[in-house]
Amino acid sequence: MNVLLVHAHYEPQSFNAALKDLAVKTLSEAGHTVQVSDLYAMQWNPVASQTDFGARSKPDYCVYALEQRHGAQNGTIASDIQSEIAKVEWSDLLILNFPIFWFSTPAILKGWIDRVFVSGLFYGGKRFYDQGGMRGKRVLVTFTIGGQPHMFGPEAIHGEIELMLRPLLRGTLAYAGFDVLPPFAAYHVPYISHEARCAILDDYRDYLGRLDTLEPLSFPRMSDFDERLHPLPCSVL
Repeated sequence: MNVLLVHAHYEPQSFNAALKDLAVKTLSEAGHTVQVSDLYAMQWNPVASQTDFGARSKPDYCVYALEQRHGAQNGTIASDIQSEIAKVEWSDLLILNFPIFWFSTPAILKGWIDRVFVSGLFYGGKRFYDQGGMRGKRVLVTFTIGGQPHMFGPEAIHGEIELMLRPLLRGTLAYAGFDVLPPFAAYHVPYISHEARCAILDDYRDYLGRLDTLEPLSFPRMSDFDERLHPLPCSVL
């Protein structure tokens, strides 16, 4: 299996970096091939702009998604974007590894998605969810968060983790066609003991060893909707 791990943490000694290193070691030892895009180390530019396109279909007015399609089709999209697209296309499994910032991803990871998930390749027209451009690939979201486990859940103060991450899990990854595996959360990381951190790493090693047995999260299927994307009536037994 080919694995692309996109790592988004500014501190090389962070617990996120330890999770990244453990994933590389565990998956490599299991016989998989792993590439890492360390966004801060790469000094990744997160800002989507007109400069992402060497030649534009409409020089006088930029519609970013349409220029993405044109640039991808004609090989005129920026070289840093082309390089990351090639890594995603090569991969069977994408891992996003990051700390939670304000119920979301760090800006640098959001910018990686904005620039790399190009229209016409990852999605476009009615090519989304199970018909998305990345169908057949899996994705795992691994994150650290300051809160404690009891703070997340149906009746908890912050609600359910999967609802908190809905824009990423559903609106981005599932939308692009990935099979989205249940995310791995490392809770309360800044405040716990060394022993507790080691226990999380042990849990993550076990989790990575069970990737083939994990059931992906459930998202819409295009076959459940009509041509205008209205839900089809439930079949009567």
